[in-house]
Amino acid sequence: MNLDISGKNALVAGSTQGIGLAIAKELALLGANCTLIARNEESLKQAITTLDTAQGQQHDYLVADYSDYKQVAQTVQDYVADKTMHILINNSGGPAAGPIVEATPEAFLNTFQQHLICNQLVTQALIPGMKAAAYGRIINVISTSVKIPLKNLGVSNTVRGAVASWAKTMSNELAPFGITVNNVLPGATETARLGSIIDNKVSKTGVDKEEAVNEMIQEIPMKRFGKPEEIASLAAYLCAPSAAYITGVSIPVDGGRTGSL
Repeated sequence: MNLDISGKNALVAGSTQGIGLAIAKELALLGANCTLIARNEESLKQAITTLDTAQGQQHDYLVADYSDYKQVAQTVQDYVADKTMHILINNSGGPAAGPIVEATPEAFLNTFQQHLICNQLVTQALIPGMKAAAYGRIINVISTSVKIPLKNLGVSNTVRGAVASWAKTMSNELAPFGITVNNVLPGATETARLGSIIDNKVSKTGVDKEEAVNEMIQEIPMKRFGKPEEIASLAAYLCAPSAAYITGVSIPVDGGRTGSL
């Protein structure tokens, strides 16, 4: 199995913590040069130091806030003007929890811009280089909600579903150029995002935190939360040469929780 991506350049969004950082670490271990992009420069500087350099990899970072899609687009466009990126990890934190009947237009618009619009603009910036290199891997970290909507995540369910449809459409258009587009769907994973969801449930329902956690775990056949590294393993594989014929799919990594095929 060919998992070697030495010499390939990867742009990894939302990569100072959680799943994004775990993916960057895995890509670096496989030989990639990683460029991290997030809004906090100090966190980016720290994250860079955790990436493997045993094969001479050179890592870099970009500072941009995904709540400002114009800034993100310009930052990436400037960066790739003279550098080819072979791998793109689209990854951005989800919106606040809450029922869809209480969601405001602003919540939908802001989330749509942060996720789908940023994905679109960053992907567009990298496509020419991928085509020229005849190698491209675009991975979107979304959610199992694209298979079955999750309770109390109305805005997230809606927008993440849109991102999944966008990705499938993009995969069909880019397949002739040797560029794949796939979605990784994390289930309940031990990240700051999961912590905020649990805290929101506790504050809204008044249940004990331990009880809230146990309720979530009981819905998972493996009876535990996932680890960021377990999500990252799939993402890294999909970026490798061996995954060249896999495109346009959405793969849950959720301990069996999603109740659909």
